[in-house]
Amino acid sequence: MHVTLDEEPTPDERVICHLVGRAAWTVGASAYRPASLGVEGFIHFSTPAQVVATAERYYRGRDDLLLVVVDPRRLRAPLRWEPPAHPPGGAAPDHPTADRADAVSGRNGAVTDRVEAGSGERFPHLYGPLNAGAVMVVVPFPPERDGTFRMPATVW
Repeated sequence: MHVTLDEEPTPDERVICHLVGRAAWTVGASAYRPASLGVEGFIHFSTPAQVVATAERYYRGRDDLLLVVVDPRRLRAPLRWEPPAHPPGGAAPDHPTADRADAVSGRNGAVTDRVEAGSGERFPHLYGPLNAGAVMVVVPFPPERDGTFRMPATVW
């Protein structure tokens, strides 16, 4: 595994999470290639502490999401902890019509969220395909009745 961390991982960083629509995941982990991998060169992930805010920001109200929980120690591609980035045009990685009026251009043409840009918060980015052996569990990630999200208790 190739993990770049400035500090020892916290318990929250011992697993990483990826949100994906059911239709995009039907191919399974071994064939999954999100648009961000081709456009930005990496797959967006979040820590368990970040994933609800990520869902709220980019996927609010979507009822087709799956939460993919990954063991970063089993990854074959390099994993880097970096400031938040977003695909050019501002779409969420699996939702090309997301509204991103609050975004500004970042390095390499990526779009960075103004709220997060100066926070110092770092997100896991996988620079290569997701190997199936790193996937621990995939569970539905439905919104609450009001469209907000909550971490499913069944994951932990």
